[in-house]
Amino acid sequence: MRITNKIMQNNSLYNINNNKILQDKLSTQMSTQKAITRPSDDPVVAIRALRLRSSVSELTQYYKKNAPDAQSWIEVTGKGLSTVTDILTDMNRQANKGANKDYTSSELSIIVKQLQSLRDEFYATGNLDYAGRYVFTGYRTDTTMTFTKGEVEETKPDYVIHEQGTMADFDSINYTYTAKLDGMNASNYDKNKVIEQDVVNGDIHRIRLAYNQVERFDGIQLVDKDGKKQTYTADTVSTTADPDPYKTIQDANKAGTSKIVFVPETGEVLFSDKAYETMNTAAGAISGSETEIRMNYKKSKWEVGDLRPEHYFACEGTTTKNGVTKTVSYNEEYLEGKKEKQSIEYDVGYNQKIEVNTTADEVFSHRLDRDVDDLVTALASLEKIESTRTDLKKVLSGLDEGTADYKEVQTKLEAADKAFSYIRENIHDLMQHTITSIQQYLDDTNVAITDNGTRESRLDLISNRLMDQQTTFKTLQSENEDVDIADVTIQLTSTKLTYDAALMATGKIMQTSLMNYI
Repeated sequence: MRITNKIMQNNSLYNINNNKILQDKLSTQMSTQKAITRPSDDPVVAIRALRLRSSVSELTQYYKKNAPDAQSWIEVTGKGLSTVTDILTDMNRQANKGANKDYTSSELSIIVKQLQSLRDEFYATGNLDYAGRYVFTGYRTDTTMTFTKGEVEETKPDYVIHEQGTMADFDSINYTYTAKLDGMNASNYDKNKVIEQDVVNGDIHRIRLAYNQVERFDGIQLVDKDGKKQTYTADTVSTTADPDPYKTIQDANKAGTSKIVFVPETGEVLFSDKAYETMNTAAGAISGSETEIRMNYKKSKWEVGDLRPEHYFACEGTTTKNGVTKTVSYNEEYLEGKKEKQSIEYDVGYNQKIEVNTTADEVFSHRLDRDVDDLVTALASLEKIESTRTDLKKVLSGLDEGTADYKEVQTKLEAADKAFSYIRENIHDLMQHTITSIQQYLDDTNVAITDNGTRESRLDLISNRLMDQQTTFKTLQSENEDVDIADVTIQLTSTKLTYDAALMATGKIMQTSLMNYI
């Protein structure tokens, strides 16, 4: 085969160009530190790079964003629960002091005021937020746990509440009927006759609603598993009525009749012994102490710090703002027995989620507020009868012993002493009950703290695993996409020498032509 100078020149230029292309490729790898710049350079590497980049991107999202966000939520919740524990511990300490029978009413008043203050702080802690989201309100992260001043004044909330409980929610209240001693003082002591036997004390069966100051009560229903209801109506009797609702039940017990009374001011449903026995028997035929009790009522008088019903019950809430009325139904599924926790979860891995929230009903019970209300009511009764005793003692000290007036006042004082003894003993019992209740609230809080801590520990393990996975995938990504700089440097230097040598050789060849031989 005849090789002409032209062929040699073309081949030389072609090889020089290929060498230049390789030099450009290596130079690009050197500057970008990547093995390929376009998929066509190496389709296998390109496909693997896409998969690895997707994996690294997801892991980065989990490790750098989701996990820290979940960690922050859990930490904020933990601090809030720790505050709740401190508050309940302080309340328990105050209740233990109040259980001392030697304390006077003025000393008890100080303790009760401290309990009220701690109670308010307890519920205020429930409005804790993280990044503008309230941590204890389930899915409703834009809604406070309690009513704020602006909401109460501006929206005028009005709720119809369907409160669900069980027969186990029944308790009792101790009541002392003070007869004509009520309101007796040094100026009117001689207008009514009272003897010791007129003072009557006893326990009354009751159910406390979650709220006081209720406008309308629609009775009590026993609900079986099939949704069938037995309805019991109640007479509404105000605390200012004569006789008051508690005396009404006492009279029913004395007569052996069935009577149910609703007290709107205190949110209590009172049962005579026979009424309670009737309902208890009916409940026993259904599910015993676990039989559902449903109470429907309307409340529109809300105060700052009251727990919002939508976080606890099925209800319909109506608000009015700027002349616009809006009604929203909440938790309708509760009435069908489908109550589930409103869990907030974060994606922290492939097909892996972690729950981060604690809901209001796990820690912030209405019962604490109602327990303090009972103490406030009992203390008011104690202060009232104590004032009567003090006035009667002053009157008695100014009378001659043995006179008819002296004997009459002495009789009234004995009745007042008896009433005082009953009421003072009731406060002691309430303090003891409060201690027990607070301990239960502490136990509930400790369970929530344990659950929260367990989530945090699990999240730490997940974060460590995510860090290891991210490192592994980044290493694989680097091995797939990145070049060895030392190797590329050697290749680039070799290619440059080859290129320079090719130029020199081609230069020699290009100098010779056919004219040199003519």
